[in-house]
Amino acid sequence: MIKSDRWIRRMAEKHGMIEPFEARQVREAAGEKIVSYGTSSYGYDIRCSSEFKIFTNINSTIVDPKRFDEKSFVDFRGEVCIIPPNSFALARTVEYFRIPRNVLTLCLGKSTYARCGIIVNVTPLEPEWEGHVTLEFSNTTPLPARRRAGDFFRIRRGLRDLLQGPRRQVSGPARRHAPEGLTPTFPKQCSAS
Repeated sequence: MIKSDRWIRRMAEKHGMIEPFEARQVREAAGEKIVSYGTSSYGYDIRCSSEFKIFTNINSTIVDPKRFDEKSFVDFRGEVCIIPPNSFALARTVEYFRIPRNVLTLCLGKSTYARCGIIVNVTPLEPEWEGHVTLEFSNTTPLPARRRAGDFFRIRRGLRDLLQGPRRQVSGPARRHAPEGLTPTFPKQCSAS
């Protein structure tokens, strides 16, 4: 079951599910149109922080998920991140999440960016997970791509009815590979700046 704006507002306001929380869609800032963020009819549009790790090949390292080399990334802090052609950048959300036990959260990229060749990848937020969400922005084009801090992607929440099965006995803090309070979750050998 996809949850409505009423449910999202109630969970955010009474249980701190999303912090900071915006109860409405914000489409303008300082008199200018922006890519919106905040509560939508059946989701929440969250924002990208100003901290990025940009993938680079200047050090000619090999990508190995088991032994990730910190030299593969350049740390960047700023309002506009330029993602090199055919590359990607990691970032985190402005918002901090506390996912309820009976909720599985799916994150989807905004079509505004997909039409420009920027693909957003986020793993599902599992029941009882807590922290800032790690975002991956892949630039699939042969041109540099601009990603602005504060821009959003859409998050959808599905209740346990989504899979029509019993709840797992182990979730969130009880799972070794899903610790709480990560800010943000970069590859194991990469530290946040």
